[in-house]
Amino acid sequence: MSAFLTLDSVSARTPDRSLFQDLTFAIGAERVGLVGRNGSGKSTLLRIIAGLAEASSGVVRRTGTIGVLRQDMPQEWTLAEALGVADPVEAIGRVLAGNGTADDFDAADWTLETRVSAALALAGLPDLPLDRRLQTLSGGERTRVGIARLIVEAPDLLLLDEPTNNLDAAGRDAVRALVRDWRGGILVASHDRELLEDVGRILELTTIGVRSFGGGWSAFAAARDEDRRRASAELERADAGVRAARQAAQAQREAKERRDGAGRAFAAKGSEPTILLGARAERAQTSGGRAQAINDRRASAALAEVDEARSRVEVLTPLTISLPPSGVPSGARVLAMDGVLAAAGDRCLGPWTLHIDGPERIALRGANGAGKTTLLRIAAGLLAPVAGTVRRAEGRIVMLDQHVALLDPDRSILDNIRRLNPIASDEEAHAICARFAFRSRDANRVVGTLSGGERLRAGLAATLSRSTPPWLVILDEPTNHLDVESLELLEDALRGFDGALLVVSHDPSFLARIRLDRVFQV
Repeated sequence: MSAFLTLDSVSARTPDRSLFQDLTFAIGAERVGLVGRNGSGKSTLLRIIAGLAEASSGVVRRTGTIGVLRQDMPQEWTLAEALGVADPVEAIGRVLAGNGTADDFDAADWTLETRVSAALALAGLPDLPLDRRLQTLSGGERTRVGIARLIVEAPDLLLLDEPTNNLDAAGRDAVRALVRDWRGGILVASHDRELLEDVGRILELTTIGVRSFGGGWSAFAAARDEDRRRASAELERADAGVRAARQAAQAQREAKERRDGAGRAFAAKGSEPTILLGARAERAQTSGGRAQAINDRRASAALAEVDEARSRVEVLTPLTISLPPSGVPSGARVLAMDGVLAAAGDRCLGPWTLHIDGPERIALRGANGAGKTTLLRIAAGLLAPVAGTVRRAEGRIVMLDQHVALLDPDRSILDNIRRLNPIASDEEAHAICARFAFRSRDANRVVGTLSGGERLRAGLAATLSRSTPPWLVILDEPTNHLDVESLELLEDALRGFDGALLVVSHDPSFLARIRLDRVFQV
């Protein structure tokens, strides 16, 4: 298999830290997933590969054409401009109108209309006119336009950076179809585990390099979990070695003390010549020194082994967080929305009737633009409906959006905890941070510097640890900016939460893992 891309000892860093170093791998006509913790440099790596950023060191060789899924196209563009075919379409139009120049005739691609129509159909946007403005499309539809552009361009290697974020089920299916059916090479950075099942291997990006795992997500997860088990076992063995070395050293010291005591008692009797006593004492001191040196070397080696084992465990083992109990009564009416209507520009959304009693766990389902976020904001009391009634357990409902906007980005985690929990003492605030895996100096980190997973964790700490804990937690696309490690951490936490949940997410794996009771169609 010839390679479209080869990286040789490629490194990258920010002004204050190293992102990754000495990456060496090649990609040909294959589907490759890229995973790594938030901040590990996945997006930076894709930009370096695309030629949009420079590596700190190393060599990038591109022997094929590279296409990037664009998700930031100007909204004033027409569909033709977004697909990169505006100029050839205009040239064909001039030829058909009888106004074509010689250059127009030379440049005319009479297969273009068929290829564009086929690309739009494959992307889930059939019969969309080429003069349509992107601003009239939903976010998910704009992503599908980007997919259609790649199909038209047909590069050798596709680079996809979190392509399923903000997409409804139809959009996610379009991305999966693109990955599954592409005949060239694909490198996709994603936390979407369903999408990652369709790749042939997964590259895990870490601060010390890149590891390659054959197979899709399930194979990667099994290998990763085995690595964690093995690393934990190695740490346990290393800890046992340290304990044994310390016990041996202690036994050696106690034996020496007994021998020294016996020697002093014998010398006090005066039955041996002084010169013999001196020689015996010198031999004992030399022997004791050798034993002490051996024990010191053993202890040093054991401690080094522990440090190495612990470094692997810290890299491989995820954090854990502990959610406090909500205290919601089983029959309490937490939320009641009856005949609710909402306005969205010139559109009317609804009517919606939704009741949540006790610790019910509900997912909202609907296409992009159906009004899911609007419904959540009304439920949380952040937006008033234009009609209908809403009754809620006031003071017992919190909402976290994907950006965790309730946190002040210019203040530390600890300061935000104190601001949102003003009656908490300093000791209680530090305990809250620790319960959500922000220990010691981590509690003083500024929110604006946190990764997506860390920010969500800080938001959970601030909202779920109030003196009156919430009965209902509302989550709007909580997985969009999370790496897989943070995603699994959130899933574990929510599975153990005893309160009510109202969740919008297009990630079916996430919804399945947090054990929902029912789905509400918007």
